[in-house]
Amino acid sequence: MPRKKLIAANWKMYKTPQQAREFMRAFLPLVKGHTRDEIVVCPPFVCIPVVVEEAQSGIGIGGQNLYWEKEGAYTGEISAAMLLGAGCTHVIIGHSERRQYFGETDDTVNRKLITALNAGLTPIVCVGEVLEEREAGITEDVLRRQVVNALREISSLQAAPMTIAYEPVWAIGTGKTATPAIASEAHGIIRDQAAETLGAEVADEMRILYGGSVKPENASALMAQNEIDGALVGGASLDPKSFAAIVKYQS
Repeated sequence: MPRKKLIAANWKMYKTPQQAREFMRAFLPLVKGHTRDEIVVCPPFVCIPVVVEEAQSGIGIGGQNLYWEKEGAYTGEISAAMLLGAGCTHVIIGHSERRQYFGETDDTVNRKLITALNAGLTPIVCVGEVLEEREAGITEDVLRRQVVNALREISSLQAAPMTIAYEPVWAIGTGKTATPAIASEAHGIIRDQAAETLGAEVADEMRILYGGSVKPENASALMAQNEIDGALVGGASLDPKSFAAIVKYQS
């Protein structure tokens, strides 16, 4: 069975609740009846209730982060139970900006992934190399290390619901995009490592998204690659028409 593609919007630190409501009311009519792909919207935490309220059935809602403790004196953090209680179905873990600006490591990604899976959230786990690593020719080493460490002490059965997003960090917010061939090659490395760690059956069914400056102009070419199972969309997901155009890429 072919893997159903997943198109996820990561709004990052953009939109107030009112702006989120306006987005959903403009976006949903543009994708009404679209069932080819799974759609997930990941708004800032304060916008989750509004997006849940406006969303139609079939639209997943994701948090952009979570903490691994159930509760406690962790000012500014959010738990899996809080995300579930707000109506979330998904959560992004280990985004490159979390690694770059907030000190997240392979170890914290692993702890968060275990927490999300145990709670019943569908994780979107981000991996990817920075420009210096690609230029040094160690992209494969970086991707394999990140996948192995993310999946540490996680069984094949536990890992089955998760999604991985490949983020070539050098292509995020720079206007650069990995060619479909470059992206597909990286996805192949990730799937190969997932097969070594979890087994071929789980790896074959696992969706691996591309997350590097996806736009309406390049979505079709990227989605045409067999190894690319969808997209984690940043800036282009902030406009309803732009995100709808990506969701409705020509197959």
